[in-house]
Amino acid sequence: MNAVAPGIIKSPMHAPETHEALGAFHPLGRMGEMSDIADAILFLDSAPFITGAILHVDGGQSAGR
Repeated sequence: MNAVAPGIIKSPMHAPETHEALGAFHPLGRMGEMSDIADAILFLDSAPFITGAILHVDGGQSAGR
C-alpha cells in the first residue's frame, strides 16, 4: 500500500485568478497539474517492490524553505 500526497493542484476548486499566488507556495513556483498526480500514480503502479511509501507530489512544498 502506498499513498500520493499532492500539493496545491490546478482544478476547478481554485479560481484562475488565484493560481499565481497559490503557485508561490511551492519552491518550484507553480501549482501542480492533474497530470503530475497521474504520473506519480503510474510510477507507483510500475514499481511493485515499493511499498509503504508516501510520495509527495507537491513541487517541494513539504521540503520546507
